[in-house]
Amino acid sequence: MRINHNISALNTYRQLSINNMMAAKSLEKLSSGLRINRAGDDAAGLAISEKMRAQIRGLEMASKNAQDAISLIQTAEGALNETHSILQRMRELAVQSASDTNTAVDRSEIQKEIDQLAQELARIGNTTEFNTQKLLNGTFKGTFHIGANENQNLSLEIKDMRGFALGVVGDVTYTATGTVTNTNSSFSDGTYTVKYDSASGKYQLVDSNGLVIATSADGKTYTATADATSTDKIVFSDKVISGTITIDTTSNEATGTATVDNKRLEAGTYTLDAANKKLIDSTGQVIGTSTDGTKYVDAAGNELFTLGAAPTENITLEVKGIDVSSASSANNAITTINKAIETVSAERSKLGAYQNRLEHTINNLGTAAENLTAAESRIRDVDMAKEMMEFTKLNILQQAATAMLAQANMQPQMVLQLLGR
Repeated sequence: MRINHNISALNTYRQLSINNMMAAKSLEKLSSGLRINRAGDDAAGLAISEKMRAQIRGLEMASKNAQDAISLIQTAEGALNETHSILQRMRELAVQSASDTNTAVDRSEIQKEIDQLAQELARIGNTTEFNTQKLLNGTFKGTFHIGANENQNLSLEIKDMRGFALGVVGDVTYTATGTVTNTNSSFSDGTYTVKYDSASGKYQLVDSNGLVIATSADGKTYTATADATSTDKIVFSDKVISGTITIDTTSNEATGTATVDNKRLEAGTYTLDAANKKLIDSTGQVIGTSTDGTKYVDAAGNELFTLGAAPTENITLEVKGIDVSSASSANNAITTINKAIETVSAERSKLGAYQNRLEHTINNLGTAAENLTAAESRIRDVDMAKEMMEFTKLNILQQAATAMLAQANMQPQMVLQLLGR
């Protein structure tokens, strides 16, 4: 018998310490609900679980991304619904104007509504946004990340749905001043109407009596018809092919509505700052610049229009809606607007298809996240019933070890009996 080292007590204490440590771990698992609270609990299981957690959170965020993408598509598609309504009304007006029961004044009033509708198409295209991103002006090219891992995405491009892209806006017009050569007194002061003669293929300048006083092949130079050898003419820098021309023989000047090809401008009214060579829209925003005063380009370098000569003072430019000012032009407008309606229909159909696809994507992401969560739970979460059994066992072992430690501590007192004899 030894008193310096109580081996039984040491052994019992060691077992009690182990029981205490195991009971503490079991209690931690029961209180947290997790089987793995630290890497030491299951190093491999922890690594697998964290990888699964990354996938689960990625899938959940991808589902949110897909929902946001649907919201974006719905915003664009809702705006295109109104675009469709505008085009249908424009077509209705074109059909009305194509009938010769209308007078020139009637068609002029119809044209006014067409012009306003064309401007509204531009406004819708320029202002429809989602999270400050413009959707319908042809600049949106988005990529939606709809997966938990890299490169799991979906790309969407929305075409330009404004009036110019749809072909329902006219040319650029402005009030131009031309020079008058009146050596033979072929022209008199007054206002004359510009008409197109399909038989001769020339533009005619007609007075109030219906008499043709000048003709032009290109709309820029009108030559007097009073005398076959006459050199009297009116010269504009750009085509004047519609409206009226006013002649002032005192100053040898004529004014008319000049027309230049519209390359990209939407319907509306613009101011050309001749001194600074800038094109300003109705909101005061600079949308075009020029180096020579004739060719104007946008910020991306795309040509907007080109004038025949640089103006010396500020002028007002106007872009109207599709021309319905005559029966023939209105008839042509019907076909053009039909194509525009088909274009918008195709874009809306595409957006609808994307939306349906994304709804299926969300369903799939939800299913994948659920299954991965179940798998991660089996690895990371504790089985409460089983762990409670383990904790109860360890609790009993703790009590037993404590009792046995008390007994082991009593053994050295037996030595006193030997010393007493």
